[in-house]
Amino acid sequence: MNEKYLPNLFKQKLLQGETLIGCWSALGNPITTEVLGLAGFDWLLLDGEHAPNDVLSFIPQLMALKDSSSMPIVRPPQNEPVVIKRLLDIGFYNFLIPYVETAEEAVQAVASTRYPPAGIRGVSVSHRSNGYATVPNYFSMINDNIAVIVQIESQLAVDNVDEIAAVEGVDCIFVGPGDLSAALGYLGQPNHPEVQKVIKQIFECAKKHGKACGILAPVEQDARRYLEWGATFVAVGSDLGVFRGATQNLCNTFKK
Repeated sequence: MNEKYLPNLFKQKLLQGETLIGCWSALGNPITTEVLGLAGFDWLLLDGEHAPNDVLSFIPQLMALKDSSSMPIVRPPQNEPVVIKRLLDIGFYNFLIPYVETAEEAVQAVASTRYPPAGIRGVSVSHRSNGYATVPNYFSMINDNIAVIVQIESQLAVDNVDEIAAVEGVDCIFVGPGDLSAALGYLGQPNHPEVQKVIKQIFECAKKHGKACGILAPVEQDARRYLEWGATFVAVGSDLGVFRGATQNLCNTFKK
């Protein structure tokens, strides 16, 4: 199960500034995740914050992506070491950590993904990520093969983004446009000029520190604008959105 992840080619591409187009997976079902994995996205985000997922539902979805070229990324429900430890042990190597507001919280996120002395990840001798103790040199190589992406989605995070982006081990700065627009006083208006101004500033800050930057942009013209601004890690839709739109269009075709 580890030939795909060690070394972590996704992290290497992220650090090299390659454009990586992804899709949100929010339905929490291994069959829909498997179908999504056939499309050819560079990465898929398995959501544990706003989707009905937990450790036991994530495992079959990871199994469903075993033969997919799309790299799985997980968003845990919170920036919490025990939660992150469990997701590491079941086989995730790429993390989108939500609601990071300070450099200290970014440091904690990175530390949660590293074994001591570099971090605080708890040690289990045998788990799914190390092939149940069959992966040679797992402990010596894994710290350098975990990708950490932190999500900026509050005013405090915007105020501290320069310090957050400077944290060693943070590989990418990600904008959560929905929460960010709400935090700035424009709930449901991510395209408001003031919100767009802040998003562009976040991207510029990430690039200043040599970090990748990304965003969720299910509307094509938004995604293309963010790519023009330098975003290299962009989610262009979600399985839930695609399914909802397609089923509604199908119904409307026959029922006016």
